[in-house]
Amino acid sequence: MSQTQEILALVVLIALAGVGLLVGLLRSRGGKDKQLPPQAPSAPPATREPSVGDESAPPRDTPKRTVETSAGVDLLEPPVVEPTPTVETPAPAVGRLQRLRARLARSNSAMGQGLLSLLSRGGLDEQAWEDVEDTLLTSDLGVEATNELVDSLRTRVKVEGATDEATVREWLRADLLTLVDPSMDREVASSRVDGRPAVVMVVGVNGTGKTTTVGKLARVLVAEDKDVVLGAADTFRAAAADQLQTWGERVGVPTIRSDREGADPAAVAFDAVKGAAEAEADVVLIDTAGRLHNKVGLMDELGKVKRVIEKQSPIDEVLLVLDATTGQNGLRQAEVFSEVVNVTGIVLTKLDGTAKGGIVVAVQRKLGVPVKLVGLGEGPDDLAPFDPEAFVDALIS
Repeated sequence: MSQTQEILALVVLIALAGVGLLVGLLRSRGGKDKQLPPQAPSAPPATREPSVGDESAPPRDTPKRTVETSAGVDLLEPPVVEPTPTVETPAPAVGRLQRLRARLARSNSAMGQGLLSLLSRGGLDEQAWEDVEDTLLTSDLGVEATNELVDSLRTRVKVEGATDEATVREWLRADLLTLVDPSMDREVASSRVDGRPAVVMVVGVNGTGKTTTVGKLARVLVAEDKDVVLGAADTFRAAAADQLQTWGERVGVPTIRSDREGADPAAVAFDAVKGAAEAEADVVLIDTAGRLHNKVGLMDELGKVKRVIEKQSPIDEVLLVLDATTGQNGLRQAEVFSEVVNVTGIVLTKLDGTAKGGIVVAVQRKLGVPVKLVGLGEGPDDLAPFDPEAFVDALIS
């Protein structure tokens, strides 16, 4: 083949290669511009109804809530579950003093054991009888009651002669029970009266455990299936209303209070009684500020609280809280409070910390009203309805 033929064949090959490349490029561009037919949307995935006991399932009675994100997609938000406050069930109040009898007996052993030791040794002379009197007086029994008890014991010894411990215990039990007076009405007003709640006002000096006593009394009444409302009319002591409200919340009892420290206590008490009436409660317990019995202005203010309450409802009960360790000073306190607010019952606190159980007799004689409740410890259920027989048995056990 000549050189000219070779050159011509090479040009033909190059031309054919260029045409093939051009056709390939055109086909590629045409594929990109071609629109595919629309596809039907895919079916949503099958859902499964949660079964009972399925931990992954939200509660059936809880509505599902969604939140909108920035991308416009709704996501399931887990439900907010509010914690349920734990409501306590107080121990039954019936027979509570008998269950606490051992604690009471330990605190009053000086009185009971001292008397039994003196009277059981036989050959009682005047010095022995003076020792009996001293034991009774140091137990805060009071002069009048002490003289009555000693005279009765002297007569028994003279007539019957026997002084063994079992006999002396019987004598003491009978005479002390007479002094404590089981015939007094010790029921705390806690039931509706003429279609309205019973109103109980709680008063006392500073430091007697008054607010705590109101809280414990609420537990006693709740244990008796009473519908209770608390009124926080102690508006001067810091955190007194908070303390009372905490007691109420523990047993599911509402507290009516003012959020302003130093608010008018009479107004709070009035609102509490009104609120209890609207709620158709069985009883409303009004906590008042502690005050010194020898401060005329404070006692006048307490009288004002009482008068304001009475514009809304009669007061069915005024409980005076006394510290059992205060002795004769407690009797003076009781006397002054009774003059201002007409006390109807006594609550003796801290009776577990003293050997002076005679204060029960002394305060009843001083005011002519019964001891209705006694505090025998720091526990929430250590406030007990007063049981004269259980009390006397504890004194001489």
